[in-house]
Amino acid sequence: MNLLTNATHDPALRSWVDSANDGGTDFPIQNLPYGRFRRAGSREPWRIGVAIGDQVLDLKAAYEHAHWDDELLPLLEPLACGDLNAFMDLGAASWHAVRAALSAALAEGSAHQAVLQRCLLPQDQAELAVPCRIGDYTDFYTGIHHATTIGKFFRPDSPLLPNYKWVPIGYHGRASSINLGGDIRRPQGQRLPPGAETPVFGPCQRLDYELEVGAFVGRSNVQGEPVNMDQAEDALFGLVLLNDWSARDIQAWEYQPLGPFLSKSFATSISPWIVTMEALAPFRRPFTRPDGDPQPLPYLDSSFNRSAGAIDLVLEVWLQTAAMRAAGTPAVRLSQSNLTDAYWTWAQMVAHHTSNGCNLQVGDLLGSGTLSGPGPGTYASLMELSGAGKQPLPLPGGEQRTFLQDGDTVTLRAWAQQPGAARIGLGSVSGTIRG
Repeated sequence: MNLLTNATHDPALRSWVDSANDGGTDFPIQNLPYGRFRRAGSREPWRIGVAIGDQVLDLKAAYEHAHWDDELLPLLEPLACGDLNAFMDLGAASWHAVRAALSAALAEGSAHQAVLQRCLLPQDQAELAVPCRIGDYTDFYTGIHHATTIGKFFRPDSPLLPNYKWVPIGYHGRASSINLGGDIRRPQGQRLPPGAETPVFGPCQRLDYELEVGAFVGRSNVQGEPVNMDQAEDALFGLVLLNDWSARDIQAWEYQPLGPFLSKSFATSISPWIVTMEALAPFRRPFTRPDGDPQPLPYLDSSFNRSAGAIDLVLEVWLQTAAMRAAGTPAVRLSQSNLTDAYWTWAQMVAHHTSNGCNLQVGDLLGSGTLSGPGPGTYASLMELSGAGKQPLPLPGGEQRTFLQDGDTVTLRAWAQQPGAARIGLGSVSGTIRG
């Protein structure tokens, strides 16, 4: 094990929940992500649970029926009350203690097995919700390959703006329209048709997805007091997948001079399970810059960030059209990229976000920006894959796509694996376009 890992990451660790021992599951005992759920079809209060294999461990029932050490009870209490924000607010030491206790309780040979078996609910019998209260949402632009490819469409000789390699760029999104996917209504708005002098109002014609990762803030800072790079690591609770749905034609007309507005605020989809930063410890990687690129300014630099600031996480986009679904044709993979393609780390995003004294709050969500790689098989949006709509993308059955059509279902997936570590995943998030 490296210095970041502990007994909870041991790849030999097995659970008494049989499905958690399947090498292909996203949720082995080494993961233990948090989510909000209730029994499907019920009107029960929402509860906090932990995904384990194909099951959900109900933390309210576990708190009430299992015997826990006295010092653990106040740490479990907010989870039993269904309040993940209050649990995150306890801080990193409490997160680590609860993870260790749950890992031991769910491991083979645990004295808790008989009781906790009665606290499980199959995931296919659970209704899921956004995992915590999201007070604010900031979307960054850390995918340098995406920024370069998009920039070439408009500025072939100088695709990246001069500030890109110096400052983590972001914009404030709309927290109220964050969802878990499902039906995504095609937005309406103003757009300027090609060759026209007057805009029109109507349905978006160039609807796109963006493959991103989201990070939940688990520590608040006082307004006026920046978070430094070392503190930023303890301010990050965990990661989810994020689809930043984008109305490209509305965006092109509205974004100057203040950036995205209605082209982004209609929907943002995240996956339901927050995979903790601790669970991702085996997949930390050195953060490096290409030769010749400027090194980060001192407030965006630290020895830990250089040695382990990046995270090796495989990311995929899958598409199934309505015609493919009707014909029984499975979804096709459009791209595969990696979180290591990000030009800035999560700690750098937190440090920069708070550098002016901005006060982040527990439950705030940070988006990575579109995480494309350097080539077509790694492009994480249709805007890139279709050459800004000029090169239709061929699909099974003779269909083509430049942008999303009604009935299209987009699914994002992510996982991490390497020799000497158990494979873990973020699960998935799917959205289907409706007119």
